[in-house]
Amino acid sequence: MPQRYSGGMRDILDRQKLAQLNDGSPSAALRIDRLDRAIGLLVDHAADIADALREDFGHRPIVASMVTDVAASIEPLKHARRHVRQWMRREPRKVSPGALAWLGARAWIDYQPKGVVGLISPWNFPFNLTFAPLAGILAAGNRAMIKPSEFTPRSSALMQRLIAGAFDETEVAVFTGDADVGAAFAALPFDHLIFTGATSVARHILRAAADNLVPVTLELGGKSPAIVGRDADLDLAARRLMFGKALNAGQVCVAPDYVLVERSKVDALIGALKNATVAMFPTFDGNADYAAIVNARHFDRLCGYLDDAEAKGAVRHPLHVQSGRADERRLVPTVLTGVNDGMAVMQEEIFGPILPIVPYDAIDDAIAYVNAHPRPLSLYYFGDDRVESERVLSRVVAGGVTLNDTIVHLTMDDLPFGGIGPSGMGAYHGVDGFRTFSHARAVYRQSRFDVTALLRPPYGAAIKRLLALKIRR
Repeated sequence: MPQRYSGGMRDILDRQKLAQLNDGSPSAALRIDRLDRAIGLLVDHAADIADALREDFGHRPIVASMVTDVAASIEPLKHARRHVRQWMRREPRKVSPGALAWLGARAWIDYQPKGVVGLISPWNFPFNLTFAPLAGILAAGNRAMIKPSEFTPRSSALMQRLIAGAFDETEVAVFTGDADVGAAFAALPFDHLIFTGATSVARHILRAAADNLVPVTLELGGKSPAIVGRDADLDLAARRLMFGKALNAGQVCVAPDYVLVERSKVDALIGALKNATVAMFPTFDGNADYAAIVNARHFDRLCGYLDDAEAKGAVRHPLHVQSGRADERRLVPTVLTGVNDGMAVMQEEIFGPILPIVPYDAIDDAIAYVNAHPRPLSLYYFGDDRVESERVLSRVVAGGVTLNDTIVHLTMDDLPFGGIGPSGMGAYHGVDGFRTFSHARAVYRQSRFDVTALLRPPYGAAIKRLLALKIRR
């Protein structure tokens, strides 16, 4: 197992747990120091990170990596650094019945570190989807063990080296390796485990964690719909849809997976999507601003979706005049019309630059279509009709929503990020991440008066009078 530590995974876990027990809950100053160290390694090695990602993908735009995996990783760490003292404060709660407060009773919540958190991060944004949850983990006072993806080996090796240089192995440790290492990692008795990745893998993660009753946060994916409302500006909607679909060549868990639009506007939307694509990428082959598909297996998977859909009656609409190069794993953004649920592209999360269009006749038809499928990680609605947008919001259950854009809700530090049902469980980011990785310990301090004497035997008339007051409508 490739690793740089003095012991194996279980040994490091035991040492981290022992250090946490011996040192107790870390001070705000130590938590801030750990957050500072994480920020520092991202700032100091930004170019190295972008280079590693470019090499892992075959091609990935340097600027895009600087945005998504460097800057977007630094911001949640800085947000946690600014707010951690406030988050750590004891939270007063009311006592009941209220008369106990007059007698001196008090109640509150202390947010305690859970201990050691295991973090399994994916290949599409290796640094962001490690350091964004790490912000909450460190702010909550925990230690961490990290298993990054084997599909981006250069990024994983760099992450291991950087973290080993900034943190003692009893604070944060990174373990690289293949799926067998990942399975062994998931089976460790962590105090909490967070996994970001595919729903199919998440089932194995849950089974492994269940043996040790480890609480789990799952950040998955699914088919996130975009609904183009009746009064939406099609050109603006197209530009923002293509921002979400072309970013990292669609290899984003919150990318719009399909678009619902009024039947009469399908052709107009396709034209607007073509214009938006060409505006972002005036040329396609060799364009430095467009990412490659991460590996040959995923490239073949996406081509298979297109072939399967076309064989079953769908029509391809390439959004650029150039076709892309298979030897560079560049796949031109493509719209599909005439799709149905019998096609693989409508059954599986696409995770690539393919955008099926599903026409609807009335907004309730669009809502019904979304609700007939598993609850998505993200929902997007375009339009300024407040009644229609509220109807969509009230009737569709999704992990998170962006109105009149795509993906941007994910970047809000003070909003929780997470899915629901098959798209995930639990949430993090900001104070919600701090609380996810903390134990909310309830504390009650009794008054100086012997209040519970009334509840102790022998029972007499006083307790009967109290029960008569309590047991009534």
